[in-house]
Amino acid sequence: MAATGEAFERLIQIMETLRSEKGCEWDRSQTHESLKPYLIEEAYELLDAIDEKNDERMAEELGDVLLQVVFHSQIAKERGAFDIVKVLQILNEKLIRRHPHVFGDSPGYSYEQWEKIKAQEKGSKKSSAIGGLNKALPALSLARRIQENAAAVGFDWPDVSGAIEKVKEEIKELEEAMKDGNSKSVEEELGDLLFAVVNVARFSNVDPEVALRRSIEKFATRFAMVEHFAKERGLELKRLTLEQLDALWEEAKGGE
Repeated sequence: MAATGEAFERLIQIMETLRSEKGCEWDRSQTHESLKPYLIEEAYELLDAIDEKNDERMAEELGDVLLQVVFHSQIAKERGAFDIVKVLQILNEKLIRRHPHVFGDSPGYSYEQWEKIKAQEKGSKKSSAIGGLNKALPALSLARRIQENAAAVGFDWPDVSGAIEKVKEEIKELEEAMKDGNSKSVEEELGDLLFAVVNVARFSNVDPEVALRRSIEKFATRFAMVEHFAKERGLELKRLTLEQLDALWEEAKGGE
């Protein structure tokens, strides 16, 4: 524990130095708002390291995420709002409060109890079993979260087959909306389809956000191969027919 405390204290001192008049111009110019994209970026880089099962990179990316916490805390301290100690105190108290089955006399963990404690913390009367909408979450993650809360009180399909049938139903409704040419209806039905797909992901224990990101990366990799093949053969993508492009795509898939 002594080594942990020393390392953490050293990090705090480094950040204070970087933000001081003798520190780094870039670090001094940052605000809570300007750092927002970096926090998101670092979080996704950590997810990528986890997917790679690369422990060395994971340790580095965890440090980058921690840096963002310390950075924001230092800026808040300079504003006279709070400091890193306050952040840690709030976190410690929250962990103890949300685990009465470990630190209290509750008989065991339950998802309903966890959600009830969270609602009480936020001063919410929790009029709905699914809780409030955390609009800070990406839409796919928010959909999964809402579905988990609904499932906790029994509002759920018995198994994944019901979720899959719902996807098929939503596809038909989307096709009908597209035939009518009503853009609002298309948007609504497309949203329903995405929500239904998230349900399938949840039943399959797949994070829809991660699954979509992997598909995006896979598409980008294959498209780069298509461009490479075309360049090797002196072909210009814009002049190729859909059939020719599809043939290159299948070749890229086979070369993975």
